[in-house]
Amino acid sequence: MLELINVNPSSGEPIYRQLHDQIVRLIVGGQVQPDDTLPSVRQIAEHLTVNPMTVSRAMQQLVEQGWVERRRGQPSRIAHRDVPESSNSQNLLQPQVTALVEQASQLGVKQQDLIELIREQWPQD
Repeated sequence: MLELINVNPSSGEPIYRQLHDQIVRLIVGGQVQPDDTLPSVRQIAEHLTVNPMTVSRAMQQLVEQGWVERRRGQPSRIAHRDVPESSNSQNLLQPQVTALVEQASQLGVKQQDLIELIREQWPQD
């Protein structure tokens, strides 16, 4: 799972929020399944070269929101839960799509040109 997570310290978004959002996307997108174990806070912090308290903050939010389960003496696991409609993949992307469309509009990029840019970036099946 560690290879699926990365953070950008230069981003304006806090690292704990980047980590939280990426783990939620992995869950909603099906890359991790209920009962999958998560690496320890220390392992994640070392992999990302960030402060363990930053990782701990993200993990605590995931626990509070019901995405992750913690049990004393056991590794953290992805929780069993019904993903509400408000957490589906498209809804998770909505803020980024809105920002992209706003930026493209400000730059004078036409809709068809933006669609073509997205097509060029889309991974080939």
